[in-house]
Amino acid sequence: MPAVLIETRRPQAATDEQAMMDAVHRALIEAFKIPANDKNIRLVSHEPHRFVCPPSMTRPELFTFVTIDAFAGRSLEAKRELYQQVASNLKALGIPKDHVTVLLREAPTENWGVRGGRAACDIDLGFKIDI
Repeated sequence: MPAVLIETRRPQAATDEQAMMDAVHRALIEAFKIPANDKNIRLVSHEPHRFVCPPSMTRPELFTFVTIDAFAGRSLEAKRELYQQVASNLKALGIPKDHVTVLLREAPTENWGVRGGRAACDIDLGFKIDI
């Protein structure tokens, strides 16, 4: 049950924003094997002067920062697959791979309150974390 925040440097049409959220969600399904109905994604478009990016970007307006908070336990291979899938899926939407940054933050299941205020470590999540 990852929580995702996608940050961009330009406003976009609602359909384009939805496509970006779907692209990141597909990457999580593929790489982390989360259930398809496990979707918690936010997208924020910043004014460019409020979201500085590396000056080497050829198209700075396309810089996209994806932060993913997830349960700890995935393998390095699963994480590498996630990063590649996110970049590839967003590239299909016209965002160059080198304009995508992914930050994965992991926390133990006892640090997540879910499903009515229960610690995630106390319930059957319905999917594996140690992949």
